[in-house]
Amino acid sequence: MQTTTVDARTISPIREFITPVITIRAAEPDDAGALHRLLAEPQIIYNTVHLPSISLEQTRALLAEEDRHVLVACMDDQVIGAIGLMVNRAPRLRHVAAICKLAVSGAWQGQGIGSRLLTAALDLADNWLNLVRIELFVYADNAPAIALYAKYGFVVEGTHRAAAFRAGQYADALSMARVRNRG
Repeated sequence: MQTTTVDARTISPIREFITPVITIRAAEPDDAGALHRLLAEPQIIYNTVHLPSISLEQTRALLAEEDRHVLVACMDDQVIGAIGLMVNRAPRLRHVAAICKLAVSGAWQGQGIGSRLLTAALDLADNWLNLVRIELFVYADNAPAIALYAKYGFVVEGTHRAAAFRAGQYADALSMARVRNRG
């Protein structure tokens, strides 16, 4: 029997990759506390128009609003991201909704969670709610969010100069929208 000598430096180490199971589902009333903690993360507050002092009761009220669809991304039982889709209540604008809050916990950003949430929200909009126009408001300096929205067909429709007061300064924001082919 012949033996072969192998230099350990030429063998690349075997790495075990464990991909966590992320579930996207409709938010439930019991998610209010976890959603409240997520939305209170400093980097999330910085990129929304909400004050850092939003109460748990206000978060519960958001979940209970008619025409607001909130989806959460969960790893096991932990809420790590969320997206809201608010359908316009005006009868002649029922084909329009706004994305309100796409938020991913800082520890999970850059791992595709935002893409998965946006995909799920657009599936709901297109295939279940029959929405044609989806609008959103994003800070002009939030390049990762703007790139994500553009990847999904959102285009800039305008700039709102000094749109919001954030961290002691006025910040510009962009209006972006995606209009689905109705045919």
